Amino acid sequence: MEFIQQAGSFLFSLIMIFGLGYLGGWVFNKIRMPRLIWYIILGILLGPSLFNIVDANLLKISSILRKIALVIILTRSGLSLDIKTLKKIGRPAIMMCMVPAIFEIVGITIFAPLILGIDYLEALLMGSVLAAVSPAVVVPRMIKLMDEKYGTKHNVAELVLAGSSCDDIFVIVLFTAFEGVLKSQELGGSINIGLTLLQIPSSIILGILLGVIFGVLMVMLYKRYNVNKWIKISLTIIASICMVILEKYSMGYFSGLLGIIAMGIYILSTHESSAKEIKPAYNQLWKVFEVLLFVLVGCATRAELAFGMDGLKLVGLISISLVFRSCGVMCCLIKTKYTAKERAYIIMSYIPKATVQASIGAIALGDGLACGTIVLTAAVVSILFTAPLGAILMDTLYKKLLAKDGEEPLLVTEEEVLEEIPVGDEIPNKALDPVYVTVDEEEPENKGN
Repeated sequence: MEFIQQAGSFLFSLIMIFGLGYLGGWVFNKIRMPRLIWYIILGILLGPSLFNIVDANLLKISSILRKIALVIILTRSGLSLDIKTLKKIGRPAIMMCMVPAIFEIVGITIFAPLILGIDYLEALLMGSVLAAVSPAVVVPRMIKLMDEKYGTKHNVAELVLAGSSCDDIFVIVLFTAFEGVLKSQELGGSINIGLTLLQIPSSIILGILLGVIFGVLMVMLYKRYNVNKWIKISLTIIASICMVILEKYSMGYFSGLLGIIAMGIYILSTHESSAKEIKPAYNQLWKVFEVLLFVLVGCATRAELAFGMDGLKLVGLISISLVFRSCGVMCCLIKTKYTAKERAYIIMSYIPKATVQASIGAIALGDGLACGTIVLTAAVVSILFTAPLGAILMDTLYKKLLAKDGEEPLLVTEEEVLEEIPVGDEIPNKALDPVYVTVDEEEPENKGN
């Protein structure tokens, strides 16, 4: 009888989460606001902070569900990230993968101890959580830009898509390293700084290497046995689970999450048809886990912290960090072809935070770290503050800041053009093209004289 009651409570919680989640998400889409904002608000309402409706057994497995959601996010990113795009855009795209995040982490590391009273290592961990940009908010808007052909001349959307995808990976790798150091410190273990620093490059290199190895195995199986779509999806999920398990036992020297995205990139670059088969299934999975992820993060949030004085302090800290982040974006765009308006739009597109913050924001709390509560609260506040801000700015200003394909912005006046042309040279008269007119050295004499 008790089992039936528990099962009923568990099922009722899921019905409330998905029913109210999809309904509210539909309303938020109608008013052009990120639906994930509603999911977090719903989680806070249903969670222990307020009405305490969500079943305790569901909350117990929330860390597992968040990990699955993170695996889905990274697999989708890998299957979408075309290396050719990075090569096409060049230096700015590569720099956008890490420089803005580094600037933001530096800003948080400087100011978080002053504002929140945490130590510098905890501030580094918080910075690594907050420094990622949100694909959930950015990607649909960049796709809209490409569909409507805004900013296509200089590949604005492609730059943001490529940079934001890799930005998330970079931040997750840093988070893993910083959390490992904090865990060791709080458990009373001795910290070898040299080995700790070695963990960062080793986790990146070994993660990419193992991801490529799994990618090679996946493509070999796809080709050799000519398997159908569902077997491909199953094999990819099994490979992802294997890498997550390997990461758990690697003592921080291997990033399974980075391996997952490397596997996706390899599949896309070597067997594009399979990537196109697999990706839609992951998109459908994400529609389910997106709701669970953000609602459960809301459930874990302490409302009195997020909406009290600590929340106000965090808004101030996040505002400062966005200034640092914007400086990082500007550094990436130095000596590039982008206009001032395009640069302003790119900065706006790097404001929203959501997906990564929801995925890793609660890990420190789940692992029992002293800073876990404030890190989770910071993650939630950053989502509630920056996701709608970035979405509104991008939606309302893209037509003003980006040129539509075929509509070139007038950067100089006609007089400035003529001043740059040597006297006596021929220039095209666009109104009469291909007829040409000549710029004469002297004005012709008036025929009446």
